[in-house]
Amino acid sequence: MASMVPKLKLGSQGLVVSAQGLGCMGMSGSYGPLKSESDMIHLLHHAIHSGVTFLDTSDVYGPYTNEILIGKALKETGLREKVQIATKFGFKLIDENFEVSGDPAYVRSACEASLKRLDVDCIDLYYVHRIDIRVPIEITMGELKKLVEEGKVKYVGLSEASGSTIRRAHAVHPITAVQNEWSLWTRDVEDEIVSTCRELGIGIVAYSPIGWGFLAAGPTLVENLIVDDFRKNMPRFQNVEHNKTVFERVNSMATRKGCTAAQLALAWLHHQGSDVVPIPGTTKLENFDQNIGALSVKLTAEEMSELESIASSDMVKGERNAHMQLTWMNSDTPPLSSWKDNQGTV
Repeated sequence: MASMVPKLKLGSQGLVVSAQGLGCMGMSGSYGPLKSESDMIHLLHHAIHSGVTFLDTSDVYGPYTNEILIGKALKETGLREKVQIATKFGFKLIDENFEVSGDPAYVRSACEASLKRLDVDCIDLYYVHRIDIRVPIEITMGELKKLVEEGKVKYVGLSEASGSTIRRAHAVHPITAVQNEWSLWTRDVEDEIVSTCRELGIGIVAYSPIGWGFLAAGPTLVENLIVDDFRKNMPRFQNVEHNKTVFERVNSMATRKGCTAAQLALAWLHHQGSDVVPIPGTTKLENFDQNIGALSVKLTAEEMSELESIASSDMVKGERNAHMQLTWMNSDTPPLSSWKDNQGTV
């Protein structure tokens, strides 16, 4: 199959990825019942052969099983060389509860464990999944720098990090990408994160670019969520009556343009700049193919403005996450001097 997806440079450190990635979290049951492993491997192969080579996972997805799935999918001859694996660490399992950790010893043990599950020698892009606000970011980055020097990690990223955290991390070792939630109904990153990344030459990876599916299906998505789908607890999904207006207006514009609402939402992100890579997730081949179609949707400056007025921040009701303390707005860490004082050494 000829590739339908262009490549671009993500950040300024040398990483080249597909212009659209694939979020793999849902393949391991986060959105309800566990999917067939063979079906998910088939989807991953289809994605890679279609040109979507930037695969996004994390040790916490499953937990742990998503990385194993990716590893199995890449056993087919020649596939490992074609893909860019992005995985993450930071959620440490303690007594069946997750705690955010940026402790150096944990950074190393998490990386070793991910390499084993993925069955690879090196992780292409390794993200700090959430910021440990007890540990100076310089300490966490120091260990990641060592892992790069040892050849276990190629490039380093941050997820849900504030502008100041990004700057401090980047001063220790270059950050290649910052992954934050960004979509037509989640635009808080535009205040500070986007400009910081652009100033430092850091790529921007947009997770949940279709608003956790809401910008694809609207209220019907919420009506059909099964009991253990974590989206049920999201404040915005509990304000459907109000938020459906955004979907209806996006959908109406999509109809005028001859595309789907999901494609329009993705196209809006693609038009933010060549340093932005959305990573929509799906478990269905037809949705995957539809998402690729977003790369062909062209938007004028007027259409971009229209979309942004439809989805202005005051149009969406409810926090974007049930755990807002784990977002970039609360990700600043103590100064390095405080760690030195407490530890006696660095």
